[in-house]
Amino acid sequence: MLKAFARHPFAWLLLALVIVSAFAPLPPIVDAVTGAVPGDATLSRPALYVALAPVSNVLDALTFLTLERAQVLLGTWTIALAVWGALSGRTWRRRLVRIVLAPVAVLALAAAAVVLPRPVPALDSSDGDATIIDFHSHTQASHDGRHGWTLDDLARWHAAQGFQAAYVTDHNTVFAGRDGDPLPLLPGVEWSVYRQHIVALGPVQPIDRDAFSKDTPGMLKLFDVVHQQGALAIASLPEYWENHREDLDQFVTAGVDGFEIVNCAPKALRFSSADRADVLDLSRAHDLLVTGASDNHGWGKVTCVWNLAQAGARGFRANEVIARSLALAQGDRPVWSAGFDQVWLMLRTLTASERAVWITWIVVYLIYMSVPRRRGRRASVGILARDLIPRGN
Repeated sequence: MLKAFARHPFAWLLLALVIVSAFAPLPPIVDAVTGAVPGDATLSRPALYVALAPVSNVLDALTFLTLERAQVLLGTWTIALAVWGALSGRTWRRRLVRIVLAPVAVLALAAAAVVLPRPVPALDSSDGDATIIDFHSHTQASHDGRHGWTLDDLARWHAAQGFQAAYVTDHNTVFAGRDGDPLPLLPGVEWSVYRQHIVALGPVQPIDRDAFSKDTPGMLKLFDVVHQQGALAIASLPEYWENHREDLDQFVTAGVDGFEIVNCAPKALRFSSADRADVLDLSRAHDLLVTGASDNHGWGKVTCVWNLAQAGARGFRANEVIARSLALAQGDRPVWSAGFDQVWLMLRTLTASERAVWITWIVVYLIYMSVPRRRGRRASVGILARDLIPRGN
């Protein structure tokens, strides 16, 4: 047993972590307002997603990182793999190759999380009166949108994850709305004004942004203009918290309709649970809408949040924000620990079926690697089959 562990320590350690993490589970999704497991929503996973759980879960975990934690995680694993390569190669040439391949492998995995097509989870809701909706998303019309990311691409991206409607809120570009398959795309825009982004939801018209970009009092006048156009004005993350934390009472007085409390952009995942609690208290006291935003720009295949919105959603109780607990944890975790605790957080959120698949793949790997290589034969599925099947069959 000790010899087997010495030959494959990482596989055995991973197997132990998969098993131990089952005793400290995190729910895959939670109500972002209460922190409780939602009683009216579940996360369904395609069969292929579960069958490839080690790949699916890792790519999701890489997607749900703050920018700073992503940098630390990638750096940590690049160094770790390079050190492992330097110590494990039998020749200096093989060691050098492994050292060079370490950053390539890490960057390739990160790129896969961003652009690789793959099966994704979808939200199912038992609340027949609610619509699963995204209040904030982008196309290539935004200056930072992915080139070639069309309305059709955005609609398919949302439909694959259980959304029934989505607002298109390109930066400073008014969208008039579109009905059709696979889901309706609703009118909106994201205005960039004085140190703040305001998401306008509903029928909107172009504005002179310069008139609202001189100072905070001038920016706050935008809320009234949005209302006159028949739309709602939502303060976007992370800008309102990073730049206007002391001005939020003025936001309320000026007529803001609500605040984003979850935003899937890496820079917005820094929003901590304590910060969220402060905004929730303010929103509850003034009966303001709270929303979740994928903030999708065409990068990444999974969302971290959904909304269960009642028709004509207004007010604190008109919308339920359902979020991936792995994403919500980012704002509360130290940056330096990302290389290790992101793996632990991911394993804690596994379902029973995903955990079983992880264990199966690890055990298959260990069995495969334990098969004796006779007469210099290289490892292969054929060798595994020949050695496991009794002779004479």
